[in-house]
Amino acid sequence: MSETPLLELEGVSKSFPGVKALDDVRLELRHGEVHALVGENGAGKSTLMKLLAGIHAPDSGTFRINGRELVLDGPRHAQEQGISIIHQEFNLMPDLTVAQNIFIGRERRAAGLFLDDRGLNRRAQALFDRLGLALDPAERVEGLTVARQQMVEIAKALSFDAKVLIMDEPTAALNDAEVDVLFELIRRFRTPETGVIYISHRMDELNRISDRITVLRDGRYIRTLETAATDQREVISLMVGRELKGEQRPEPAAPVDATPVLSVRGLTTKHLLRDVSFDLYAGEILGFAGLMGAGRTEVGRAIVGADRRDAGTVSIRGREVSIGNPADAAKLGIGYLSEDRKQLGVLLERSVRENIVLASMRDYVSGLGFVSGSRIERTGSEYVRMLRIKTPSTAQLVRNLSGGNQQKVVIAKWLAKDCDILIFDEPTRGIDVGAKEEIHALLRELADQGKAIIMISSELPEVLRLSDRIAVMAEGRLTAVLRNAEATQENLMDYATRFSAEGTIAR
Repeated sequence: MSETPLLELEGVSKSFPGVKALDDVRLELRHGEVHALVGENGAGKSTLMKLLAGIHAPDSGTFRINGRELVLDGPRHAQEQGISIIHQEFNLMPDLTVAQNIFIGRERRAAGLFLDDRGLNRRAQALFDRLGLALDPAERVEGLTVARQQMVEIAKALSFDAKVLIMDEPTAALNDAEVDVLFELIRRFRTPETGVIYISHRMDELNRISDRITVLRDGRYIRTLETAATDQREVISLMVGRELKGEQRPEPAAPVDATPVLSVRGLTTKHLLRDVSFDLYAGEILGFAGLMGAGRTEVGRAIVGADRRDAGTVSIRGREVSIGNPADAAKLGIGYLSEDRKQLGVLLERSVRENIVLASMRDYVSGLGFVSGSRIERTGSEYVRMLRIKTPSTAQLVRNLSGGNQQKVVIAKWLAKDCDILIFDEPTRGIDVGAKEEIHALLRELADQGKAIIMISSELPEVLRLSDRIAVMAEGRLTAVLRNAEATQENLMDYATRFSAEGTIAR
């Protein structure tokens, strides 16, 4: 194996208006290595990768590939130099097919006039066969699940003759089986001529896939560690610069004879949900667990009217209510944080403070129809401080925030609305361990204040850590509801892989 690094970065700095994103950062990727890059949201990881992908130009610093200095002139030039990136946020065109998305800009034409879609599909299928991906080249991307869209992004990146593959949170939307497929793809890609830079907030993944780990904090290089010679506690300590609390599971929150705040009975949708029934109590967190596609997200969407219910009722404090859309739900005191913050959670081209008051804007309008900008600023500043949202000001556009900080803005929006019932779908997806702990503490604090919370999460340790009770979904049905004290990862997975002929009512 060559002693000259495959990729070297030295003295890299980058500033944006009001923010110094990177300050004298260095990174070395060896041949045949999977090199993990970790740090809290706002640490500079994604900015560094965008510099490498040619999306931004550095203010200072040197890049070298195989010892040769390199100045990148845009994303296409980076790809030509063998650098390919899979972004945390998808960059797909929903109206095009899988094959068209993968080879966009590289299409061949039949008879010189029309696109050769058959040939494109054949090329895509050959790629899928080589990578072991079960994708249909002719299917439109808009019909794919989030996990399968991620697989398209991976195939697109690997369709280039990449020497350096950058993966920015590639497993955020994948279940355990799909993560295994991804890791096998990475192992196949890794050769003495190639290397992978792997960004992840999931600490348990690092031991499985990485050789070394570089830690960034507040835009600065902290240390590079051999994965085999370190542990999660050391890495996390370097990332956050402080000690994190240990795992602690909650005591039961709601007495068995309490009156439910929310009651769902017989919830059914045309394509998935079948007779889902449960109760939610004030002061508790009801976690929803299950495999990808089990129906967890669909339960939340059906409750707030984002998806049409074909049968079933929703009652608030014993009174049946009619909810036709999420606005109706918000008026009734039900806030819904979607798993897709980009499309459904925030307005990217509006400011942080405008997004925070988005769901409660009527509260800031006077009787004469004037909007109180000073009150909006005060509210925005309050939640920026409360959630430690990293932004130079509340006037900053949400587009310019890191993914984790965008997620915090969505949470702040529903906290500002002061809903009594909160449905959080993947509230910590794409958020680093330090920010994740803050949000965990915040959810527990909200429950302690009497809020009734549904938390949908793909991470079983998160479900076990936060939930008073845990509802398990499988194939659109509720297969079990367990109190935290009787729940383990093993029995949750057992119920998540069952199909129950009878619906289960949570008591």
